[in-house]
Amino acid sequence: MTQAETRTGTVRGSVEDGVSVFRGIPYAAAPVGPLRFRAPAPVPAWQGVRDATTFGPTAPKNPYAPPLDALLPDPDIPGDACLNLNVWTPAPDERQRAVMVWIHGGSLRNGSSAVPLYDGWAFARDGVVLVSLNYRLGVEGFGVFPDAPANLGLRDQLAALSWVRDNIRAFGGDPGNVTVFGESAGATSIAALLTSPHATGLFHRAVMQSGAPTALPPAQAARTTVAMAKHLGVDATAAAFARVEPSRLLAAQRTATSGGTPLTGNRGFHPVIDGDFLPAAPAAAPAAGATDGIDLLLGSNTHEHRLWFEPSGLVDRIGRGTLWAATLRNRAPLRAPGVYRASRPDAPPGEILGAMTTDKILRAPLIRLADDRTGRPGRTYVYEFAWPSPVGRLGACHALEIGFVFDTLHTADSHLLAGDAAPQELARAMHQAWIAFATHGDPGWEPWNRTQPVMTFGADGPRTVHAPRDEELRLWD
Repeated sequence: MTQAETRTGTVRGSVEDGVSVFRGIPYAAAPVGPLRFRAPAPVPAWQGVRDATTFGPTAPKNPYAPPLDALLPDPDIPGDACLNLNVWTPAPDERQRAVMVWIHGGSLRNGSSAVPLYDGWAFARDGVVLVSLNYRLGVEGFGVFPDAPANLGLRDQLAALSWVRDNIRAFGGDPGNVTVFGESAGATSIAALLTSPHATGLFHRAVMQSGAPTALPPAQAARTTVAMAKHLGVDATAAAFARVEPSRLLAAQRTATSGGTPLTGNRGFHPVIDGDFLPAAPAAAPAAGATDGIDLLLGSNTHEHRLWFEPSGLVDRIGRGTLWAATLRNRAPLRAPGVYRASRPDAPPGEILGAMTTDKILRAPLIRLADDRTGRPGRTYVYEFAWPSPVGRLGACHALEIGFVFDTLHTADSHLLAGDAAPQELARAMHQAWIAFATHGDPGWEPWNRTQPVMTFGADGPRTVHAPRDEELRLWD
């Protein structure tokens, strides 16, 4: 066993293969009762030694809908104190080590820090203090109400980062060298944190994996809340929602957000441009200087869309008519399908549409973010994960890179997406690049410039490609 002294009390963790692990440490009070739909409140101090050997409760959420439930396990741990975090740290010595803080994805309505794929042991083995956290999800974390603060889930993340600043020295971490990293909704959250004046000084580098810098104005973001209110037969206010049992809220949330995907569109949850936590759109942050001085590593996977298009069979249900209708609806150039087909001559219409949608919603906004930072303080590095999974027709799909970044290819969760023979050498290279970036700001390749260098992690190992598929990308300028 091992112990650490935080500002609110002593915690007892465990030692696992030479790494000290603390799980379920509260960083804010349980968001229940009068604290429901309110900004995170300080956690009460405790006497004695608090056990921190098991994961804490997860935020209220519905399971993933089929078929994603079979590919993305999502542990559900009951309890009210869902605002908790975990720490993996190397054996103690005199050094203050780089800190990496993981923000999970899940469309802001799924996920938790208890997913086995996110185990931080390998980071601690390699000299980094790894922190992962839970935050409020769905309407509890991202509902839009006239009588409650917006972006509660983001405010939770801010509270966790404040905890890291105030407590991480006790775990061997350096509060002056903190890197936030996240995937999908976690990356979108990081884009919001980069924009928020409230997060200034809480982290020094950032990694955005497969998540775009997006946010919505309040009226647009409130549509999901309003739809839920109609289903429940209550006013669309925090006071009314707070009187509804969490299980009924989750049922209404499932109804309001069913159908569609993050790429094809449906009602969901988003960061909100509220004029306080998020004063402007994250895509405009570089021009306003909000990201100045922050080193940034960002990128995407070659076949992001296949996580939603392949297991559901959607790719086979899309014909030429649907492809052309989507081209017009997305205001894409009429030549776009032909440009994409030139490098995919045998691809069905569904694959062409998936590639186009991925670029419009994800890849192009990330590249614009890199372009907008060029010449400003802070380096930018771009990657692409291109190793194709042998599972079904997933290819290099959304979320596949996570097991490589965490060096957790041995887990059963990783096998669901990557199979049981994924290349360990590629995982080692990607994992070490993330550690190098967090430690000193250089992952090992050329920073973004006019030649557009992209480190591509593919079947032939890591290699730099300049301006990959640039003709396709320019369609979305």
